[in-house]
Amino acid sequence: MTGDWLDVLARLRAGRTAAVLVTVADVRGHAPREAGAKMVVTLDGAWGSVGGGNLEERAIRRSRDLLAAGTVVASTESTDLSDRAPGEYGVQCCGGEVTLLFEPVPVRPSVAIFGMGHVGLELALLLSRHELDLHLVDSRADQLDDARLAGVAAGPARVHVHREPLLPELVIATLPRGTDVLVMTHDHAEDLALLDALLRTPASVGSIGLIGLIGSSAKWTRFRARLTELGHDDQALARVVTPIGDPSVTRSAGDRAKRPEVIALAVAVDVLVRAGRAAATLRASAPPSP
Repeated sequence: MTGDWLDVLARLRAGRTAAVLVTVADVRGHAPREAGAKMVVTLDGAWGSVGGGNLEERAIRRSRDLLAAGTVVASTESTDLSDRAPGEYGVQCCGGEVTLLFEPVPVRPSVAIFGMGHVGLELALLLSRHELDLHLVDSRADQLDDARLAGVAAGPARVHVHREPLLPELVIATLPRGTDVLVMTHDHAEDLALLDALLRTPASVGSIGLIGLIGSSAKWTRFRARLTELGHDDQALARVVTPIGDPSVTRSAGDRAKRPEVIALAVAVDVLVRAGRAAATLRASAPPSP
């Protein structure tokens, strides 16, 4: 990969590859690089330089330990570049001391909402306040009107609008790996077609994340029977989480539990918690860096 550290980091982020940005934060005495020098490290690659030798090898090792541990908090480390302080990867006797800043750049979570009705819109508004990729899909053009989605677009999330009036399930193949998919359309037949398509995607780690379905237990009983007729076995059907949502939210809401904004809040809590748990798995299964 060519380009400066910012180009590299942007391409890694677009390719959903976690990285650590290493910066020479402070230099005392003589050192191989000046303050501000940067390096980008992934599990299987490194670009740029913070000074070579033991200093850089230690930085790469620490960065990969941070990636493997799923750390998201920045940290610093100081290294004495003296022949009196031999390093694991050799001696650097520049005579100074270098402090490195390690800034993890995790993979952004990705969530797709199929169905932008009352609950879908409320859910999109909540999720748009988080740093994630948000894919909005509906077969009805008016539900994806720019004015209707203005509040969603105002948040820090990267919003991707998919208008598929005939076959919304075609969007599935275009979603980033690891995307959590929430099925809540206006049409049960459309919900069923989406579940059928989702269950035909590979179940390997990193393909599709959560497959969530909003609805009653009676709805799932009917869907389960129909999906079985379509050839899906119990192992495949177990991939579907229904009902989706943190039950503690709806329980605490009492008589308001069925309001769209309450259901959306319960689903958002569930999705964000699951996304945090799945992040380490996604990083561990990441393909070679671009």
